[in-house]
Amino acid sequence: CALKELETLGKELFGAKIILQRFQVRRCPHFKTPVPASECLLSMLEETNPHHYFVATQDHAVTAGLKKIPGVPLLYIILNTIVLDKPCQTSLDHVQAVQLGELVSPAQQQSIRSLKEEQGIAQKGGERRGRKRKRKQSNPNPLSCMKKKKKGVPTPPLKKTEQGEKRKRSRNKKRRTEGGDSTSAPAV
Repeated sequence: CALKELETLGKELFGAKIILQRFQVRRCPHFKTPVPASECLLSMLEETNPHHYFVATQDHAVTAGLKKIPGVPLLYIILNTIVLDKPCQTSLDHVQAVQLGELVSPAQQQSIRSLKEEQGIAQKGGERRGRKRKRKQSNPNPLSCMKKKKKGVPTPPLKKTEQGEKRKRSRNKKRRTEGGDSTSAPAV
């Protein structure tokens, strides 16, 4: 319908028509008898925007109609910038109704339960599909635990020397490697 409307408006909007033809064309119910583009958009969105359309428009009449439909994001172009409009009050109310479960009336919920029971789909007695798995008891992370301190190993008692005797000292000798000094560097 939007393409038909642009064709009837003439050569002044030829550029807009070419831009519109580049996008995917959706079939509307009034294909043979075209209506204005704004009415066509509103009719394609229906009551709840089932196809999740985004609408970009500058027309105030269209935006007023779109704000009555919940879940329709509105886009504007302001100074070469695309701006997403705040959600309207009907969208916010719809979200709250979905969260509270008010969207389906209790009578409808009861009829849904009875139909599920007839078909054998309903879960009986709140059974779960799978059993709840028990977690294995795990040990603590070894990196986060401090090592246990060893108990002091009793050292053998030193031989007591008499007061007049001096203790005997022992020297540790450096070991030599085969073929030279122990501190020699490799030749380059």
